[in-house]
Amino acid sequence: FVFKLTVAKQQDHFFQAAYLEERDAWVRDIKKAIHCIDGGQRFARKSTRKSIRLPETINLSALYLSMKDPENGIKELKLEKDKKVFNYCFTGTSVIDWLVSSNSIRNRKEGLMLASSLLSEGYLQPAGDTSKAAAEGLSDTPFLDLSDALYYFPDSGFFCEGNSSDDDVVLKEEFRGVVVKQGCLLKQ
Repeated sequence: FVFKLTVAKQQDHFFQAAYLEERDAWVRDIKKAIHCIDGGQRFARKSTRKSIRLPETINLSALYLSMKDPENGIKELKLEKDKKVFNYCFTGTSVIDWLVSSNSIRNRKEGLMLASSLLSEGYLQPAGDTSKAAAEGLSDTPFLDLSDALYYFPDSGFFCEGNSSDDDVVLKEEFRGVVVKQGCLLKQ
């Protein structure tokens, strides 16, 4: 799950993700940032709270912890779709159902807005082609209230058996050399 990033000064930086989906998501996001900067645009991440106008009373971090609660949170399942097995994930419908049952929202429309915020802030990640297409802007909303739209918690141990989630070709290069610095990537 390692990928290499070579900067203009011919310095190589190696990054190692915890699993394939995470590696592919990092590669995709870095490519977007490079494309944006090469196009002469300023690359800046917009705050969800400002763009969607969430009420100040909503604490996404606390909501996320409630969703992850082993007893009362969203149940992580092993789901199969398009001959692929997705481990430790859940459907978009189950997220909205949980938000309704926990009295976090008044209706499903509010649920879509709140779930989209959780997705934009990185508390939820898309798994599978349907949810990834929506998250990339190919749908009316970034989050889908569908039983075939799959999502996962970023720290859940999610993996998809026998699948590379990204159509981009990731060059397979041998990881060799001496580790100069070692750290941890956090995506926000």
